[in-house]
Amino acid sequence: MSTTARATVDRQLPTEEAAELLALTRELADRELRPRAAACEAEGRFPREVFRTLGRSGLLGLPYPAEYGGGEQPYEVYLQVLEELASAWLTVAMGISVHTLSCHAPAVFGSAEQRRRWLPEMLGGELLGAYCLSEPQSGSDAAALRTRAVLDPRAGEGGEYTVEGTKAWITHGGRADFYTALVRTADTGSHGITALLIPGDAPGLTAAAPERKMGLSGSPTAQLHFDGVRVPAERRIGAEGQGFPIALAALDSGRLGIAACAVGLARAAVEYAAGYAREREQFGHPIARHQGVSFLLADMATAVEAGRSLYLAAARRRDSGRPFGKEAAMAKLFCTDAAMRLTTDAVQVLGGYGYTADHPVERWMREAKALQIVEGTNQVQRMVIGRHLLRPEDIR
Repeated sequence: MSTTARATVDRQLPTEEAAELLALTRELADRELRPRAAACEAEGRFPREVFRTLGRSGLLGLPYPAEYGGGEQPYEVYLQVLEELASAWLTVAMGISVHTLSCHAPAVFGSAEQRRRWLPEMLGGELLGAYCLSEPQSGSDAAALRTRAVLDPRAGEGGEYTVEGTKAWITHGGRADFYTALVRTADTGSHGITALLIPGDAPGLTAAAPERKMGLSGSPTAQLHFDGVRVPAERRIGAEGQGFPIALAALDSGRLGIAACAVGLARAAVEYAAGYAREREQFGHPIARHQGVSFLLADMATAVEAGRSLYLAAARRRDSGRPFGKEAAMAKLFCTDAAMRLTTDAVQVLGGYGYTADHPVERWMREAKALQIVEGTNQVQRMVIGRHLLRPEDIR
């Protein structure tokens, strides 16, 4: 049975350049991602060469300034690129979202000299980044992190930090070329956290064995151990103690990336299930003609469109310079819950075949679960939304 036909998504893009970028993304997804996804996930193989290919095509720095090698695209466009990539291979789309997150601190909070010195390589396609916030004892409670950096002002020009501690759940852990790490420099709660840009090959930095996960096997997730890692003070982003607001600002944008990835995964599941239902016959005609199946597919397709509208509305707020934290949390919550539900529904449409590895829907269902957890669990998103709703100006 041929279940690979994909629907054409009707999009309203702001420029002709954006339309050409999305067409390029579809071409790369068809040529470089879809043919490799199933085998790499089954073998647990990290597709580092795919990231280099996408980087050389300009997809690793889309929302950042052109003067530093970025694509200078609005988030409205960047997120649709992520959706397209996620519909082909979630490991890659999430990897680009994480890389974009790791570039946020130097791009937005770095000095002019730091941006000039480090951003071109970070955005140029050859380097891959990771974001180090979570720790074994503090996942969503980021203000409780314990990894500590002590400044020796006498070491080198401007001083040098010595970093000790462990970070957990790090996407690209052990494989990234650089890490944006949030560390404790003072015992003052969230006010004692500082952001450091740490090279991936820094002496004393080691990665544990990758976690054994139920999905996203092609994406390495590992603990990182900092054992006397020395970091020049010139690699501090922002001032000491500014790390927590830097982290929160990055996470608002990162949640939109996860929302777009979720819509892409959900879309793939809907298209695959619909293709199967058109061809699978029961009781003398395709199962798509049974009301129980057609109504299920209708609800699935509606959820995809609603999720896309939600993340795009939040992205347009971000692009216009308006607050978007609440909207980002809503988009992450709705889109990732929808992805979990829709991939499960896709398995149901395929019946027994959906439960086998002969079809990708069982893998997509396992992958969708991660999206409800990363960048803040969906319970945390509800907390964020609820806090906003306690402010009268956020109720409308």
